[in-house]
Amino acid sequence: MNAYDAIVLAGGAARRLGGADKPGVRVGGRPLLDRVLQACAGARTTVVVAEPRRTARPVVWAREEPPGGGPLAALEAGLRGLEATPAPAPENVLLLSADLPFLAEPTVGTLLRALTGNAADANEAADGALLADAEGRDQPLVAAYRYTALRRVLGELKAEHGDLTGLPLRLLTRNLSLTRITDPVASFDCDTWDDIAAARSRIREHGRVLDEWITAAKNELGIDLDVDTGVLLDLARDAAHGVARPAAPLTTFLVGYAAAQAGGGPEAVASAAAKAAELANRWAREAEAKPDDAG
Repeated sequence: MNAYDAIVLAGGAARRLGGADKPGVRVGGRPLLDRVLQACAGARTTVVVAEPRRTARPVVWAREEPPGGGPLAALEAGLRGLEATPAPAPENVLLLSADLPFLAEPTVGTLLRALTGNAADANEAADGALLADAEGRDQPLVAAYRYTALRRVLGELKAEHGDLTGLPLRLLTRNLSLTRITDPVASFDCDTWDDIAAARSRIREHGRVLDEWITAAKNELGIDLDVDTGVLLDLARDAAHGVARPAAPLTTFLVGYAAAQAGGGPEAVASAAAKAAELANRWAREAEAKPDDAG
């Protein structure tokens, strides 16, 4: 993935949620802000424009002046936050809202590839790549932009209006060359309680509920580990069928403990799971063996 920095706007008033703390609203057991921060975990620097709060990973905090000055004022505060870090100067900037429950790292990669790989001649390259929803509406806060393009547009708007406070978001993209990618799932944002309910229902659908649960559990437990879920599910099945149903959760717990004792990591989990699976299979074979079978 191309190098990038990220700005997450999380300081809005959430009026359609009755003024609720939208970044802190939980979907799948995790705050919306933490879900977005996971999607952009590959950023060199991530600036969140909002009042500081506890987050799942370290970020840089920034705030527009005055607070509540709107998305363009918040964007400028985010850029200042990036510019103030000792990291290399920004080049590609991922700009996100904090209410995107289904944004994931692969979509971030798609946006960056669309931004950086759309022209051999840098003079012909697009200024940004953004997602569009199912109705084809642009989503400027699910997008990757060239840093120079953002600075140019904000400078032009300040020259035209004198200040960015209160200016509508649509002004950001009116003079930019953009690549559009239609993705109604990743671009889904939570503006109302109905949206929150729909997101909470969707993550419980068959085919994604286990991944959602495992991610939430790892986040809660402070674990950063990629595990072959299929191996553990097979082990639980073998223990339940070959020993007894309550053996399934107990065995997977013991495998996790053994893996931790061995230093942790996917290899340790796989090794412990293989040993426990073979043990469960031996139990099953004994139960099926004839009385004179020593095997």
